[in-house]
Amino acid sequence: MNDSPLQVLTLPTSPYPDQRPGTSGLRKKVHVFQSKKNYLHNFIQCIFSSIDLRDRQGSTMVVGGDGRYFNSTAIQVIVQMAAANGVGRVVIGQNGIMSTPSVSCLIRKIKAIGGIILTASHNPGGPDGDFGIKFNTANGGPAPEVVTSKVFQMSRIIEEYAICPELRVDLGTIGKQSFDLENKFKPFTVEIVDPVESYANSLRNIFDFAVLKELLSGDNHIQIRLDGMHGVIGPYVKKILCEELGSPANSAINCVPLENFGGCHPDPNLSYAADLVETMKSGQYDFGAAFDGDGDRNMILGKHGFFVTPSDSVAVIAANIFCIPYFQHTGVRGFARSMPTSAALDMVARATKIQLYETATGWKFFGSLMDAGRLSLCGEESFGTGSDYIREKDGLWAVLAWLSILAVRRQSVEDIMTDHWRTYGRNYYTRFDYEEVDLDAAVEMMLDLELMVSDKTFIGQVFTVGEKKYQVEAADNFEYSDPVDGTISRNQGLRILFKGGSRIIFRLSGTDSFGATVRLYIDSYEKDINKLFQDPQVALAELVTIALQLSQIHERTGRRGPSVIT
Repeated sequence: MNDSPLQVLTLPTSPYPDQRPGTSGLRKKVHVFQSKKNYLHNFIQCIFSSIDLRDRQGSTMVVGGDGRYFNSTAIQVIVQMAAANGVGRVVIGQNGIMSTPSVSCLIRKIKAIGGIILTASHNPGGPDGDFGIKFNTANGGPAPEVVTSKVFQMSRIIEEYAICPELRVDLGTIGKQSFDLENKFKPFTVEIVDPVESYANSLRNIFDFAVLKELLSGDNHIQIRLDGMHGVIGPYVKKILCEELGSPANSAINCVPLENFGGCHPDPNLSYAADLVETMKSGQYDFGAAFDGDGDRNMILGKHGFFVTPSDSVAVIAANIFCIPYFQHTGVRGFARSMPTSAALDMVARATKIQLYETATGWKFFGSLMDAGRLSLCGEESFGTGSDYIREKDGLWAVLAWLSILAVRRQSVEDIMTDHWRTYGRNYYTRFDYEEVDLDAAVEMMLDLELMVSDKTFIGQVFTVGEKKYQVEAADNFEYSDPVDGTISRNQGLRILFKGGSRIIFRLSGTDSFGATVRLYIDSYEKDINKLFQDPQVALAELVTIALQLSQIHERTGRRGPSVIT
């Protein structure tokens, strides 16, 4: 306890026009937060101001981050402002480290009013990289649009912020720290916690750790390779997979969190996790996985580098859901996927007669369904998978789900996947990312595309490429109406649906700090057993040609091709 009360100040500031949160919070280049006066302070104050003062007074908040550059600096400011804004206790992961799923888990366990997560997810880190701030509400999930809109409106008119500038927190020592503040009857408390333990306890109640330990370290154990990509997940992998479940220490690589992610792009896909893919191709390992910067995304690989698309991953988990003890106890309430995700999950839902929801992009839409007791398992094509025990996607949960399936079925990843296709058919799927393109050019292209697909004469058009013909059955700019509260989310992506189930989707992403990212998604269903094992890029070549012709995306953006193909 400090001897004299710390001063609480209210200081003037000026608003910025560009603090609109995207689907995953506010993301900008690090230098924006460092060089623009009060840029960080403004946004944090608006988060606190969006919470009713009566709810805020004496409340508990969770703070954590993925360890990227500027993480510790930002946490000190957040704690100073939390104290000045009436928050009674802030719980922080040791050294400011806490994965996004772990933050969600802790918010729910300790009944916090919310949490602030410092991450730009899979975007690069370091002084020249990205930084991000995301606010999660009391359910543990990303703030809904009504909250983020309120934060944005406040950011445009903010005139002052409250701060306790002399308050300094030791982020490295586990335990409680108390501070007396002037004009406050109760001390302000900061609690530094082990970022892994509470989260690990939840996983122990979901999965059968004895079965998993036998799979990973028993007499007939499999060999695994897990790539933390120098993000936040490293300590979790080491503690849970290696120390507790017995996987050899050298099965986990790049598991020391670094401010710049080792100079790499912490995005678990075939392009940025290429080293893991090459290692898996050797045949030495039976199962491989990679995680992103804040630990909520995952990529699943089988022996010889066999790639499981995220859309297929959630479908396989759905088809084998009772391999996970948690669902044996809770039952299955529903499945959900984001609109751009392939319809592979739909086939499982149809066969099992379980309700399926197609949502807008953003985990908060799944959270609404979970809170209403309608949803148990969900996934996104952007390497996100999760369940209703928290309100975030969860990379490590997905890995343990797959390992649980392997333990029960005693088959390889590839055999499980091919059996799945034979049973349900296969959705060939690919995504082209055009990153950091000129925003005006991207918006103009999307507007022209919308005019095209909105024309009544577009429906019924037939596109012929080689020997294949594709007839347009429907086209629109996707709108999502939340079945729980009726909230409508518009402009979620342009869809072209063809007879037979094929889809072309164009979407502007909302998770970049610079320029725009245009995403092109191609989804085509195949049930002919003789056509289930083609190369996806070959199987989808005709639809890709149609998409490029319709959009003229290379000509409109000045790009020769996509930045990333998955």
